[in-house]
Amino acid sequence: MYDWFNSKKAAQLAAFFCDKQGGSIPVLKLVKLIYLADRQFMAECGLPITNDHHVSMEHGPVNSLTYDLIGGSIETDDWSDLISVRNGHDVSLSRQLTEDDDDELSDAEIDVMIGVWDRFGHMNKYDVRDWTHKNCPEWEDPQGSSSPIPIERTLRFLAVESPDEFAKRTVVHREFRAAISEIEENIANKSW
Repeated sequence: MYDWFNSKKAAQLAAFFCDKQGGSIPVLKLVKLIYLADRQFMAECGLPITNDHHVSMEHGPVNSLTYDLIGGSIETDDWSDLISVRNGHDVSLSRQLTEDDDDELSDAEIDVMIGVWDRFGHMNKYDVRDWTHKNCPEWEDPQGSSSPIPIERTLRFLAVESPDEFAKRTVVHREFRAAISEIEENIANKSW
């Protein structure tokens, strides 16, 4: 796992959409809603919510590390605390959410997530997927594989002013997050 990736924040984002769906949600719909929330936050603030890598996959754009958490190919306690192991094509909350289960998310991020749910929550998984195919030009069909979506490309399609500068901010943000993680680990291990 990358130090700059906040798996707790990704879990809280996933839990938000699971909860809105009634506690269980199709994986395809979840990964699209997470991507769309990240994308919208980038449009408004220039940075993704999850700090995740975005990739083009057969069914559209995806947050790569979050997708790996959903699929179980990587595991964290933060994720399993909120999200159960994938069951077929669905994931569910592992427990009832409390008001503290969104403590990693800012008010602005939650507002974007609410907006994404209000816009796409009523759609089924295939409708959301099809919407991303038609309306997210940064996605390119990888012909059965996956390919990276550079953040600059997404920012250009979102008409964000100075996309290269905002992409550099993402790199700096990741470096800052990695440094904070290292400090937290050193404090926890008392190796300072």
